[in-house]
Amino acid sequence: MIPIGARALAWINKYVEYVRPDLAAGADDGTLFLSTYGQPLGAARLAEIVRDAVKDSGIGKKGACHMFRHTMATLMLENGADVRFIQAMLGHADLKSTELYTQVSIKALKAVHTATHPARPITRAGVDGGAALSNTTDRQALFDALDREAQDDDA
Repeated sequence: MIPIGARALAWINKYVEYVRPDLAAGADDGTLFLSTYGQPLGAARLAEIVRDAVKDSGIGKKGACHMFRHTMATLMLENGADVRFIQAMLGHADLKSTELYTQVSIKALKAVHTATHPARPITRAGVDGGAALSNTTDRQALFDALDREAQDDDA
């Protein structure tokens, strides 16, 4: 069982109420998504529909259903989801299959670490767009100011 959000469920309910009845032909086995011929929508046709929608969106990326699956897993991991929950949602029997997403997330983690770690290069706030202090004079002036603050705190 896979959880579904309220927004997606609202769209599915609209489809079931307004679209599906016109597609259902003959004996209805209850399959949720139907083709224009009233038959169950196959995986290949679904991938084709999604691929066309991605292309038409103008985002400049190629992909279909797997792109959304990969994006969902990566974003959930980056937002703090436990990798075991992601493994279950993706239906991976082995956690090693889910490790691809942790590698992508590690890249994001490194970028955040580089940008926010206290030991990142010191920048001059508001000067040169925060460019790193590169010359010895700027660095020395900063260290002198820090030393003075420390002495004032000790006094």
